[in-house]
Amino acid sequence: GYPFPPYGGSYQPSQGSDDDWDDDWDDSSTVADEPGALGSSYPDYEAAGGGASGRYRLSTRSEPSLGPRGAGHPPGHPHPPGGGGAAKSSATVSRNLNRFSTFVKSGGEAFVLGEASGFVKDGDKLCVVLGPRGPEWQENPYPFQCSIEDPTKQTKFKGMKSYIAYKLVPSHTGQQVHRRYKHFDWLYGRLAEKFPVISVPHLPEKQATGRFEEDFISKRRKGLAWWMDHMCSHPVLAQCDAFQHFLTCPSTDEKAWKQGKRKAEKDEMVGANFFLTISVPTGPGASLDLQEVESQVDGFKAFTKKMDESALQLNHTANEFARKQVTGFKKEYQKVGHSFKCLSQAFELDQQAFSAGLNQAIAFTAEAYDAIGDLFADQPRQDLDPVMDLLALYQGHLANFPDIIHVQKGALTKVKESKRHVEEGKMELQKAEGIQERCNIISFATLAEINHFHKIRVRDFKSQMQHFLQQQILFFQKVTQKLEEALHKYDSV
Repeated sequence: GYPFPPYGGSYQPSQGSDDDWDDDWDDSSTVADEPGALGSSYPDYEAAGGGASGRYRLSTRSEPSLGPRGAGHPPGHPHPPGGGGAAKSSATVSRNLNRFSTFVKSGGEAFVLGEASGFVKDGDKLCVVLGPRGPEWQENPYPFQCSIEDPTKQTKFKGMKSYIAYKLVPSHTGQQVHRRYKHFDWLYGRLAEKFPVISVPHLPEKQATGRFEEDFISKRRKGLAWWMDHMCSHPVLAQCDAFQHFLTCPSTDEKAWKQGKRKAEKDEMVGANFFLTISVPTGPGASLDLQEVESQVDGFKAFTKKMDESALQLNHTANEFARKQVTGFKKEYQKVGHSFKCLSQAFELDQQAFSAGLNQAIAFTAEAYDAIGDLFADQPRQDLDPVMDLLALYQGHLANFPDIIHVQKGALTKVKESKRHVEEGKMELQKAEGIQERCNIISFATLAEINHFHKIRVRDFKSQMQHFLQQQILFFQKVTQKLEEALHKYDSV
């Protein structure tokens, strides 16, 4: 992970889930209520200083190395023991003894060493194809979107317990379903475990207090909308069974929900077996040049580090700027307005009829400045907030990539080792070729994921920057209009 302390913030771990799991449908243990399990807490970083700045909270969402994948393995899903019970001969590539390494935990090592075996159904196959820019995930033949609408407060146990439910409307079914945050949380946990080399977008953070406040609810809804967009845009995540179950299972059918939930929790194509489901281009010229892969991945690693730093910096700057507009700018403009108002009141002491027009015009100017102060205070939610929402989502992705890169690096290391062993006569060529072939699969998947990341990044930042500048222009037009109205008041003086 990238452990940065937030700017000027005090680190506060989350106050536990904002949706207790003491639920009627929750008879079996789930990922989200186990301490240390996947996604069980997102740290919040509170911006220093209370008051209006409380609304502009810095959330870096880049947890130090206990990223969603780094958290303990969910209970009840132990990884198959290493080695598959085979007797170890001196000719094997050495195993990684650090069982906490992501390469080992993700199942990448077992897969590369040829210890994973399982039957892959057609429906589980994930295809990587060669596109114009290199490996890509095969596009979803039936793309869809899903809107998240009107969060409503609901209660159960005769009003003893309240929660917020979101209305989801997937475009491919048109059937609305209601889901709570904990359902999102459960899904996130399943997917982060299932897909070791895919960046599963992080959910907007949990919040224990004030979670029924309008501001928080609308902010979370926007965060979930971005999350949903990234899920639907990802060719693999969008088509995965657990996600489809989440989108389509009727909210009222508890039995069906539980069945789908159990099925997802019993999914065997996770960890090492996940890599078995990936099919890559074959034939002459289809295998990747390892040297080239390594330099591409290193390039991407340097890119993510830089992007992460600049996203954090921009988030900090936007947060500060928003805070100044809400408090400082508003106050300054209203001070100017107040001073003009005092001037017009002084002028009113002169009872002459011919100065009345001037007094009114100056009083009007005072009101214009007052109104401009309010415009400044309202502006951040139109333009800066959406930029910060996007940055938060991308900081989640950036926190995922070190682990993904680590899995790929681990595979490359095994290939280099096996080549050395062959040269030293410690390993038969065929075995080394198997290792290289399986590393090739991990490399194809990693490069496809990197490609996808760049594609959506360009799409998202383009539309967000356009939105930001359009809103800024509208804002200054409103300010100009107020000033012009004030100017015209002097025409008749």
